[in-house]
Formats: sequence, C-alpha cells, structure tokens
Amino acid sequence: MPQAPECSEGYWAWMVLLASVLTQGLTLGFPTCIGIFFTELQREFQASSSETSWFPSILTAMLHAGGPLCSILVGRFGCRATVMLGGVLASLGMVAGSFSCTLGQLYLTAGFITGLGMCFSFQSSITVLGFYFTRWRVLANALASAGVSLGIMLWPLLSRYLLEDLGWRGSFLIFGGVLLHCCVCGAILRPVPATATPETREGLPPPSKRPARGCLAAYGRAVQRHLAFDVLRHNVGYRVYTLGVVWMIMGFPLPHVFLVPYAIWHGVDEHRAALLISIVGFSNIFLRPMAGLVAGRRDFASHRKYLFSLAALLNGLTNLVCAASADFRVLVGYCLVYSVSMSGVGALLFQVLMDVVPMDRFSSALGLFTVLESVSILISPPLAGLLLDTTSNFSYVFYMSSFFLISAALFMGGSFWALGKMEKQGPRAEMEGAVTEAAPEQGLTMEDTDGPKKQLRMEIMYVTSV
Repeated sequence: MPQAPECSEGYWAWMVLLASVLTQGLTLGFPTCIGIFFTELQREFQASSSETSWFPSILTAMLHAGGPLCSILVGRFGCRATVMLGGVLASLGMVAGSFSCTLGQLYLTAGFITGLGMCFSFQSSITVLGFYFTRWRVLANALASAGVSLGIMLWPLLSRYLLEDLGWRGSFLIFGGVLLHCCVCGAILRPVPATATPETREGLPPPSKRPARGCLAAYGRAVQRHLAFDVLRHNVGYRVYTLGVVWMIMGFPLPHVFLVPYAIWHGVDEHRAALLISIVGFSNIFLRPMAGLVAGRRDFASHRKYLFSLAALLNGLTNLVCAASADFRVLVGYCLVYSVSMSGVGALLFQVLMDVVPMDRFSSALGLFTVLESVSILISPPLAGLLLDTTSNFSYVFYMSSFFLISAALFMGGSFWALGKMEKQGPRAEMEGAVTEAAPEQGLTMEDTDGPKKQLRMEIMYVTSV
C-alpha cells in the first residue's frame, strides 16, 4: 500500500477516521437522548425529578471520569482492544438496564457500566487519531467531532420511534445491540508500528532501571503520570481554566437533559419536542468542524481562551431566551443559536487546554481535567432536578444553567486578561531593573543596551515564561 505523506499508515488512516466518527456518534452523542425517556422513567419508578436525574448524570460523568483508567488500558493493550472492550461493556450495561426493577439497578447498569464502556471506546478512538495523523491532525479531529453531532441528531429520533413501539425497556435492549457496533469500529483500528512516527512514543515513561520500592511508590508514579496535581499547583493558567470549566459544566449539560421535558410540559407535541435536540445535532454537523478549523489557525492561537469565554457567555445568554418562552418557533430559534455557541465550546475546550499546559504534561493534565469535570457533570442534573421538584417550574433550571455559564465565562475571560497583563509587565519591569543596575557600573545608557546581550535576555525570558 502506498504511504501518504501526511498519515502514518497511508490511506488506511482515513478508514480509522471513519471508525472514530462512528464511535463518537455512538458514545458521546448518546446521553442527549436520555431526555426522551425522562418522563417515562419518572412514571415507571414513581421517582422525583432529582432522583431520575441521577441516571443521565452518572452515565455522562463516567463517560468523562474513566479517562485515566482508559489511558492505562490503552498503554497496556492498545486502542483497538480498549475500544472493543468499551463496546462490550456499553452493550451489556444497556441490556442489563432494560431488566432493571429499581432506579438503583438502572444507575449501576445503564449508568455506571454503560458510561464506563462508552468512555473506553470514545477516548481510545480519539487517542488513535494522534498515532495515524500528523500533518492533517487538526482536520482529522475536526471531522471526527462531526460524529458527535451526527449522534446528537440521530439518537433522539431513534429513541422517540423505539419508545412508542417498544417502551423504554425494549428501547434499551435495542440500544445494547446498536452499541456493539463499537466493536466493529474497534476492529478497524489496526495497531501502528512503533517505529512509524515519533508521536507513537510520546508520553510513555522511560523503563525503570531499578525495581520499585513498594506499592505506594508505584501508586505515586501512576498518579503523577495520569493526574497532574503538580501542574494544577504550579500552573496558574491551568488552575484558572480548570476551575472555570468545572464551574461552567454545572450549567452546560442541563439543556440536553431538560429541554425535551420542558417542551412537553408546555404542550409541545412529543415528536416535535424530540426534534429540538436533533436540530442541535444537525446544526453541529456543519458548525463544529468549521469551529475546529478556525480554532486551529495560528492567527487565533493567542486569542483562543478569550474565544472560548465568549462562546460560554453566548451559551449562557441563549438559555435565558429559552426560559422566556416555550413556543415551538422560539425553541427552534433557541436551538439554532445554542448550536453556534455549543460548537464553539466543543471545538475550543481541549485546544485551550493545549495552550495553557506544556505538551509533555498534556496527557496527565487532561486526565485530571476530565476527572474534575466529571464531578460537576455528576452533580449538575440532580441539583437541577431538586430545583425543579422544589419550584415545579422548568424556567428556573435554565436560569440556573445561565448563571453558571455566564459567571464562568466572566471569570475565565477576566482572569486570563489579568494574567496576560501581568506576564507582559513582569518581564519588562525585570529587564528595565536589570538595565538600570548595570548602567552605572558599565557606563551605559538605556540606548546602549540595544545590543546582542539585551536580545539574548529577552529570548531567555520568553522561554522561561512559557
């Protein structure tokens, strides 16, 4: 097979990209359809909104929190085996969930087990793109993200159709069979030879020259590798961004869970209510790759964190419009505008993380980032469900979502602006102080320092600040 210059494995890389697109649609796009079953599950188990909300929150939280464990499995068994293992777990969880007699059993099966399986499949399918693509990596990630949008569009339509004919139990049973297709996608991800590209060895620890002193030492090394607490402690930009995103996630997933019940509550037909989520997914098919390509341009490299804050701010303001009116035409307009801001948040989320963290620590920083993010995902829907049970008004759920998004956007934007201003002033003040101290001793003026030594000092300050 001829070797394409941009791909480690020639034209087979594009088959891997197709498998990644399908895997993302099957996994990351799935939680958006849970809102279709929200009212039915509430009626089946005679549960409150808060109790029912724990199911989608556990599912989505495990989809993110399993990142470090997924990283260990990928390092030990490879991406292909991890994706296929995830497909099996996700399928078994949904099949077992269809026989659940209590909400607790549903939390464990369709929530915990399915979410963990989806995490293995999703994150491994993203990791493998870095092994196959070098020159076209940004384009590959942008195209792969279209799979999420495709899943967001198709899962609610399929769910509405199956719910009418088979009920929620039959639907979950069918979902178990559909999620087994992750195994088919995983089979396409044939291993890349270790000598193909230098990226395949990036992030792997050097072999130890002496035996470990104990389980505690091995555990400490594993934590340092997969959870970057040292970066969180010393990197102010990473600390600001992580705190801002964790706060933002308290409001970001709420429309995916409560938009359909909100529309049905206000008299919108169930088919049209399910269509709202599909509109968001269809719009993101085009918007998310475009946002990814724009975010990948070098022109925006220094402004991506501000663009992310702007996208989060727009997302929060959009939810206020949704809370103001439940008319179907207003909700359609809301979904279109929401799609723009959602695609911006999705495309920039990890790009900004790459900007604030050194690439040699990105893998471990991402592990800690996703774990902390999953805590907010776990808490957010039940907290909104408790608010709904207390007030019996869906509008307060969207007000809550707007509060977290807007406050997080203002915090991140303001903090990054202040940090940028401090970084510009710090080296300049230090350099001027050094020049004024050296001038009396060497008989130099400020104009005399425009030589090679000053230029060398400026370059050193630039490297250390990064």
